[in-house]
Amino acid sequence: VQLQASGGGLVQPGDSLRLSCAASGHQFNMYGMGWFRQAPGKSRELIAGISWNAGNIYYDDSVKGRFTISRDNAKNTVYLQMTSLKPEDTAVYYCAARRSAWTHDWSRYDYWGQGTLVTVSS
Repeated sequence: VQLQASGGGLVQPGDSLRLSCAASGHQFNMYGMGWFRQAPGKSRELIAGISWNAGNIYYDDSVKGRFTISRDNAKNTVYLQMTSLKPEDTAVYYCAARRSAWTHDWSRYDYWGQGTLVTVSS
């Protein structure tokens, strides 16, 4: 499985962005997916996770109520809709796939996208 993340950019506080993560390969619908982010000088953190059928969804408290993770298994794509963006959301965002349920432990994911930079600044 190869993952291609896109949708990052420079936005102002309060703006919205939608990140996409397109997967190639088969059995995408069997993978748990996670969106991680890594800010300069900080460790990579899970901010949203979604199970293979979207029946189990997780959000970090820092993004709860502002971000929405979703997936379209027919299109082999997972999304992260981000609203009310704040400067502290500035980071490189990564999507990751795991042949099981999503987890907070980044080392247990099997595949990673290349990362897309989100900068929130006025």
